[in-house]
Amino acid sequence: MFSILKTIVYLLKLFSIMKTLQRKKYLERIRPFVKKPLIKVLTGQRRVGKSFLLQSIAEDLLDKDVQEIFIDKENFEFDEIQNYKQLNQYISSKINSSKVAILIDEVQEIEEFEKSLRNFYKKPGFDIYITGSNANLLSGELASLIGGRYVEFEIFPLDFREFLELNALDSTEENLNKYMQFGGMAGLSLLPDDSRVKREYLQNILNSIVYKDIIKRNQIRNVAFLENLISFIAGNVGSQFSSKKISDYLKSQKIKISINTVMDYLKFMADAFIIRKVKRIDIKGKKVFEIGEKYYFEDLGLRNLLAGFSADDISKVYENLVYNHLKSNGFDVKTGALGRKEIDFIAEKEGETYYFQVTFLLSNNQTIEREFGNLLLIDDNYPKYVIAKDVLPSINTYKGIRQLSLLQFLENF
Repeated sequence: MFSILKTIVYLLKLFSIMKTLQRKKYLERIRPFVKKPLIKVLTGQRRVGKSFLLQSIAEDLLDKDVQEIFIDKENFEFDEIQNYKQLNQYISSKINSSKVAILIDEVQEIEEFEKSLRNFYKKPGFDIYITGSNANLLSGELASLIGGRYVEFEIFPLDFREFLELNALDSTEENLNKYMQFGGMAGLSLLPDDSRVKREYLQNILNSIVYKDIIKRNQIRNVAFLENLISFIAGNVGSQFSSKKISDYLKSQKIKISINTVMDYLKFMADAFIIRKVKRIDIKGKKVFEIGEKYYFEDLGLRNLLAGFSADDISKVYENLVYNHLKSNGFDVKTGALGRKEIDFIAEKEGETYYFQVTFLLSNNQTIEREFGNLLLIDDNYPKYVIAKDVLPSINTYKGIRQLSLLQFLENF
């Protein structure tokens, strides 16, 4: 009994804190579309806070005279809504106003939900919001039935600033290390400060994503290989992938499976938002390469659960963190190539372009020359940055290229 009461207290605490946080950057993006004839679609990995954001929309953005019909498919209360006919019947039975907001959490759990949405979308006075944990939510039937009459918002785990705000922490190296180790899942805030408990929580999230959003949804039979592949990606975040690299991996595991199947599995993982595929472009020719893409984990806590959190991998963690932060804050991100030279990230937002090189330490001249030298090869006037653990006063700015500590980057971008 105590454990149940304790869980309830934790949940109430989390809701209260999340209500204060509100995830303002998302609410501000959504606000202009409230009451507009567009279906608002919130997509993202499970447990990143889509449900709380949906509740915040209902409480903070909608007018008080609007009737709200809220359906949470992760709540057993709505288990009977399995398909679009049952969804249609349920919503119709609840309508008692000329102004209605329909809010559906994890809508992909309802078979052919898009048919019901089209039905209500066409009626005057209806405002529709849905969330889903699969990137294909807007593909296929939904896209064909409602055309361009929707707007999508990608929801990410807490960025570092949100993590600090939610937990009432200062921006310090110690708190940055906590964030890098356990990631940005908001639910961690309701747990004791115990590494074992946090890992168990993250393991439950990982299991839910893998089995509900990947295995079950895509009817995967070779579960053992999928699990091995996820762990392989976790240990190789930021590495270029090619047919040869995948083939070498298969040979090392003595697994007989086609490269096409591996690519399908990678797509399923990306569709479930457990990883992100990042395209690679030729900076001079602006050509997008068909091979050599990179993968990063959506949440560092899940990545570290699989690959460990050690000094040997800290450069990979830094790179993954910089990518996540840029994406979470509205940047379109790619990796770049200049001949045989690599540029870690090309980030674009509101017509501006930024270049980033990421390393753990600028510990010797060879590293300094590589990180700054690669950026100096780019012949344009867009801002260029080298991100490392600490700023070296002697090279705070080098030929127009600015160095930032990781903390400075997370605080200011």
